[in-house]
Amino acid sequence: MFNIGTLLLGLGLILLSAELFTNGIEWLGRRMKLSEGAVGSILAAVGTALPETLVPIIAIGLGASQATTEIGVGAILGAPFMLGTLALFVTGLAALVFAFFGKRRTTMTIDQGVLKRDLRFFLVVYSIAILAALLDRHEYKLILALGMVGAYIFYAYRTITGGECMPGEDLNPLLLNRTAALPRYRFIFLQVFCAVAGIIGGAELFVHSMEKIAHSMNVSPFILSVIITPIATELPEKFNSIIWVSRGKDTLALGNITGAMVFQSSIIPAIGIAMTPWVLNTAAFICALVALSSAAMIFLYISMKGYLRAYTLLSGGLFYSLFLFLIIRHKV
Repeated sequence: MFNIGTLLLGLGLILLSAELFTNGIEWLGRRMKLSEGAVGSILAAVGTALPETLVPIIAIGLGASQATTEIGVGAILGAPFMLGTLALFVTGLAALVFAFFGKRRTTMTIDQGVLKRDLRFFLVVYSIAILAALLDRHEYKLILALGMVGAYIFYAYRTITGGECMPGEDLNPLLLNRTAALPRYRFIFLQVFCAVAGIIGGAELFVHSMEKIAHSMNVSPFILSVIITPIATELPEKFNSIIWVSRGKDTLALGNITGAMVFQSSIIPAIGIAMTPWVLNTAAFICALVALSSAAMIFLYISMKGYLRAYTLLSGGLFYSLFLFLIIRHKV
């Protein structure tokens, strides 16, 4: 019972800090006058991806046991998997619900260039991360990891420098300076720093309690972390995307998800490759294959049709269900 309470405490601290971080990042984007694609795919995506980013880093960094390493690797692979399946499903479902009540159309109003760019990058770089596990020498894996980091830097540069400035919109006041119409940079950075500290503390509590719960339940730490951790820590992405979908800002809603997928398929696996032997088990390969298949289906649909409907995003739920079926049936 104590372990569950500690897990919930850590999770709560992570989510509260993520909200604090996201609020600060949105204002940073406003002050820097970035494009909608850059705000959705870079600032919002990376900001809301911090919880599931720091959980594996801290888990691997602890290095005390095989269980913590499995938790770290599971969280690394589980994040893009959950984003490419369940998060897309939730976004599509939300769009259909709002369309049912007459608040929007079922066709998503998206910038095709932004979505296709994100998905194309994810499919290529995440495939490289998985193939790296098949190499027998760690030096070769490190070369691929460096290439993945370089690729994300290039992607971020192209995203930030491309596109027009994001139109002005109402943002929630900066939590540390609620009275200011345009908060100063020092308040923005202070809020972001406090949020990062909270996320790190929450991640440490979460990892320790996850390891103990997995041991007591005789459940593979990898399976527990690949399913539970991403669902919980990706709540910010899902919540933000639902809000943006309700306002008809579909590029921001989906860019928040696909941008996080890009970040999670490059920077975080690169860290995992550098800090672990990066040897993946059967469940890890199944997880990655399902995530790639789900993303590929959305990419091909947009490329062939030239548009995207909310119904198509529901396919993410089917791929997520397929993964659960496979790991339960094969007991991996």
